[in-house]
Amino acid sequence: MSGILVLIGIVAVLALVVVGMYNKLVSLRNRFKNSFAQIDVQLKRRYDLIPNLVETAKSYMKHESETLEAVVAARNQAAQASKGAAQNPGDGSAMKSLLGAEAVLGGAMGRLMAVVEGYPDLKANESMSQLMEELSSTENKIAFARQAYNDSVMTYNTARETFPSVLIANSFNFKEATLFEITDDAEKAVPKVSF
Repeated sequence: MSGILVLIGIVAVLALVVVGMYNKLVSLRNRFKNSFAQIDVQLKRRYDLIPNLVETAKSYMKHESETLEAVVAARNQAAQASKGAAQNPGDGSAMKSLLGAEAVLGGAMGRLMAVVEGYPDLKANESMSQLMEELSSTENKIAFARQAYNDSVMTYNTARETFPSVLIANSFNFKEATLFEITDDAEKAVPKVSF
């Protein structure tokens, strides 16, 4: 009789350990999904600012319609990719699609900013200045949200890959999450400052 009680006790302890590991993985997965939601909010804010920026620039940059159209197309592509990633931030292919679209948008925005430099009246425009400041602030918020997301993903992936949690993760289909990494070498480069 005591042997049966010991066996029941061991099974109960093992069940509690499995439940604890499972719940920890669920909690960490929900944390990185919430972290991505914070990125998504800032990306949507940026996507909402871009058409206003383009519209303001249009009246000054009549000969630069190709640049403006490229920005709008890249913005639309990035917004669509963001929707896909927001549905399942743990999906590596959706995240890679978003990262690629963000790189294209970053390149188009960089070209727009370079062209804006050639229009002093546009740079002096109050609406344009406000939009540029809001966009800069949003970029900073995206960077902070991306860092928080990557920290959450790293914590989740580490918990998912360590023993004995890896047994639970594999049994209950906890997939690896993808980091939100900068893929554009131009963005990674340290800016050159000259005096």
